[in-house]
Amino acid sequence: MSLCCKATRRSSGGLTTGHPISALPRAIKRILSSYPSLLTSLGGNLARGYKAAKPFLSIGFGRVVLGMVLVMSVSAATYTAPSSSALTEENLLFLEAWRAVDRAYYDKSFNGQSWFRYRENALRNEPMNTREETFSLLEHNCISDAAIKKMLSTLDDPFTRFLEPEKFKSLRCYLSKLFPYIFARGPEGSSVDLDIRSGSNTRHVVLKRQTVTLNPVRSRMCEIPGAKDNSKVGYIKLTTFNQNAAGSVKEALQKLRENNVKSFVLDLRNNSGGLFPEGIEIAKIWMDKGVIVYICDSQGVRDIYEADGISTVAASEPLVVLVNKGTASASEILAGALKDNKRAVIYGEPTYGKGKIQSVFALSDGSGLAVTVARYETPAHTDIDKVGVIPDRPLPASFPTDEDGFCSCLRDSNSACNLNAAQLFTR
Repeated sequence: MSLCCKATRRSSGGLTTGHPISALPRAIKRILSSYPSLLTSLGGNLARGYKAAKPFLSIGFGRVVLGMVLVMSVSAATYTAPSSSALTEENLLFLEAWRAVDRAYYDKSFNGQSWFRYRENALRNEPMNTREETFSLLEHNCISDAAIKKMLSTLDDPFTRFLEPEKFKSLRCYLSKLFPYIFARGPEGSSVDLDIRSGSNTRHVVLKRQTVTLNPVRSRMCEIPGAKDNSKVGYIKLTTFNQNAAGSVKEALQKLRENNVKSFVLDLRNNSGGLFPEGIEIAKIWMDKGVIVYICDSQGVRDIYEADGISTVAASEPLVVLVNKGTASASEILAGALKDNKRAVIYGEPTYGKGKIQSVFALSDGSGLAVTVARYETPAHTDIDKVGVIPDRPLPASFPTDEDGFCSCLRDSNSACNLNAAQLFTR
């Protein structure tokens, strides 16, 4: 039986094709030709399916197939992305920031959202008529509801931040003075832990000219009357991890050893971090073997840093590490490594909990992005982000932060801040 009947309009709103059913493949191909990039494969499948089912086709099936193709074609054409010529300068800046995050951000779930869909919705709905709207500047206590900062806020990551041109310029100037050998290679993509944070209990990156402390270490020998094994304690205060940090710690150790010091206290309280490589090198001073830190990105463990024994200076002497909520970033890496490898006893309170690494990306207009590109895990695979390193023991509430006060508390057994020197280094 020849299927030569035509599909006709029905009162229910059926589609009139005006062509015999045998001509459906040509009609389908004409429809598909309008959307080759989206529906070519569908067209091939429909054509093959139609050929196979041709002996069994009914008029109704023909209408369904053609109707389905038309509906899909209309749906596919509902939203057409603007051409590059239709994008404004502000659109292009937004897209530049979006691509930097898309390429580098460590969490490819983007805090549980479709990053591509967010881009499309933002281009369609967000006001980007002026540079201020795109930046979302804070001026005169007025918050402009604008695109880039709003986009970054959806990640719920305070370390992934937008920097307006003046702030980014100041930051580059500050970091180039503090870490000149990194900026000799250029700032973009460098794994400098920027330590850009907020909060009343943390030290901020100050975006202005300031004097850089070249020697970040202060040291002192404390003599403890009546103590036997640990009558002399070497106190080392490390304030930041700049390019001189590891060398300064080694120098302090050497001077203390010249005074027959055989046990040490490393004070990392209120040390908010700095250069990641210096944190690794200082861990190697105290360790002859073991994992120092794991670096993890969206694919899992990316890098493993370990002690190799080459840089070891003091791998066996009793060691105490002091931490508090101002201990962050590279300081937490160091404290976590010494704790998990059972190299030191940790005293104090939980650390800040900054377990993420940022890279800097310069945008074409002079602004910049600090983007979280990876996270830390301690040797025991503990993610310290928002948790911190948990100490082994607390410190007395009145315990001082300076070297003189530390020695006084060890000497005076009646002081409220006293730590028993005989038990100080025991677990």
